[in-house]
Amino acid sequence: MVLSLKVGGPAPEFSWSDRNGNPVNLSDVRGKSVVLYFYPKDNTPGCTIEARGFASKYNEFLQKNALVVGVSRDSISSHEKFSNLCGLPFPLISDKDEKLCNAYGTLVEKSMMGKKYMGIDRSTFIISPEGKLDKIWRNVSVLGHVEEVLSSL
Repeated sequence: MVLSLKVGGPAPEFSWSDRNGNPVNLSDVRGKSVVLYFYPKDNTPGCTIEARGFASKYNEFLQKNALVVGVSRDSISSHEKFSNLCGLPFPLISDKDEKLCNAYGTLVEKSMMGKKYMGIDRSTFIISPEGKLDKIWRNVSVLGHVEEVLSSL
């Protein structure tokens, strides 16, 4: 069941691994904002542009006391390759079981060449230092998005 997410409401809890493989929970980083962005697939043109955009502005996000975390359904090994290729300084979550996508309502029906399938709707969430949803973007257009997120912090 997908929660009805709204600005001001609680952000669903999730966890990721830091660079040393240690688990980090959303609740562990209270006091910082978290930019949680969902993207369809590693090593695709739009996703690469978006990831590199977040990477290029990463120090500015840190200066605003914000962490950046990316999410897709790709495997951990795919994320490692993508992260290395793009020089990403932030973690990527492998959501193969779709729990995080479902919690944030980012799985939508898509269509390509007449074939329908479930895919990730490119979405971004700013989670406040208190664990509330500060801002929600759905159906994101990549160009200019990173700057818009940064200016919203």
